[in-house]
Amino acid sequence: MIATKSAISVALLEVEEEFEAATGAELDIVRLPGVEHYPTIITDLTNRAGKYDASIAGGWWVGDMVAGDHLRPYDDFYNDPRFPRWDIDDVLPGPRRLLSYSGKKYMVAYDHDGQVLYFRRDLLNEPRHQASFKQKYGYALAVPQTWKQLRDALEYFHGRDLNGDGTPDHGIVLALKPGSQGMFNYMTLSGPFVIGPGNPKLYWFDPQTMKPLITSPGHVRALEQFVELVRFGPREMLTWDHGRGWDEFLAGRAAFALSWGDLGALAQQAGSRVRGKTGAAPVPGTHEYFDIARQRWVKTSSLNRVGNTTGASWAGVISKYSKVPEATYFLLALLATSEKSKVYAARGSDGVDPGRRFHFLPPEGTGSAAPYLQAGWNEDDARDYLGAFQQVFSDKQQVPYLRIPGTYSYWLALDLHLVEAAGGQLSPAAALQAAAADFEEITIRLGRERQRAAYRASLGF
Repeated sequence: MIATKSAISVALLEVEEEFEAATGAELDIVRLPGVEHYPTIITDLTNRAGKYDASIAGGWWVGDMVAGDHLRPYDDFYNDPRFPRWDIDDVLPGPRRLLSYSGKKYMVAYDHDGQVLYFRRDLLNEPRHQASFKQKYGYALAVPQTWKQLRDALEYFHGRDLNGDGTPDHGIVLALKPGSQGMFNYMTLSGPFVIGPGNPKLYWFDPQTMKPLITSPGHVRALEQFVELVRFGPREMLTWDHGRGWDEFLAGRAAFALSWGDLGALAQQAGSRVRGKTGAAPVPGTHEYFDIARQRWVKTSSLNRVGNTTGASWAGVISKYSKVPEATYFLLALLATSEKSKVYAARGSDGVDPGRRFHFLPPEGTGSAAPYLQAGWNEDDARDYLGAFQQVFSDKQQVPYLRIPGTYSYWLALDLHLVEAAGGQLSPAAALQAAAADFEEITIRLGRERQRAAYRASLGF
């Protein structure tokens, strides 16, 4: 088994003895730094070496792995009583889509990534801020429902002392260091500018020609909004990775953050200055989106919200070259059982984020707050957190997740040009044009027809 040497693989170490006692097999866990994990496993698969039976893989890796015919689906194991039982239908609709590819099950549920809007509940509830905000903007201060409302709230809080240390703080914190996955922030924000009732899937490429779609007016307007939000954060965040950005929010130096489940869990830990103050909500929406198929802006009768599964959504995959696929699936299914998954999601320190019905509260979910309270969560923080992720993962509209060969090359190209826009070197339109040109070069290098076939398969066409 190969996994990233970080919190996300801690659970593997914990189940080692249990797995070996149950199967008689010996578990050898290789934990590598993140920059080494993917190159190592893809090289092993490409060479058909079979050194690693399985990997805790990122969701975007599956395009390369399936297109190369390197993974073993587990459909024939799933209902076999020899293996630990877990229910794929417990996974909420958004992240559930990532577990299968072309109608076959490849990823065994583990971690469920998506982004929500974190906010300082104490600041939004403060009567002084409510009165001042309404006087300035003409409407009540509340959890932002649209990106325009978020922009106003960021402007209002930016430059105020938010943690009582006498130093001006910021409206928002984002992690934008090139190459550290800052492009996920843009993907999340851009969803409701592009995806809508008349356009559920067209976001990345034209599925007939593989021409990039990221220069659409919807994408451009989204990046314009993104650049506007960046104005209300610390200039230094253009060089920050996620950990540094999280530290800023946890120190009480920002009113809002756009991030994954990790931040909500970290807010509960020792040293956090925002425990009991951290609210969470689905990301804002729009009242208009650009329908790429019809090439026009479409107004919506209600708020156009779009869920997301942006992130890695780490999950187990089985190498086609494994000589012990049964034992391998046993391990992955053991990690996926509800008993273990409830513990992982509640404690948060292992990087495993919630995404299944038993993680969430009634009436939408079947779980309870008890595991979170036992893990030290503030009850209000936990309820906001779970409610936000339940809505994000259940939304019928989702930002399409890219799962084709070269996905990370496409994303890295986008990331580098987004930072140019955020830093003022390029206009939003020019940045997306530059990213689209890079997309074309990658597609040509990898083979247009191969990419087209993989893209259509990934969308379920």
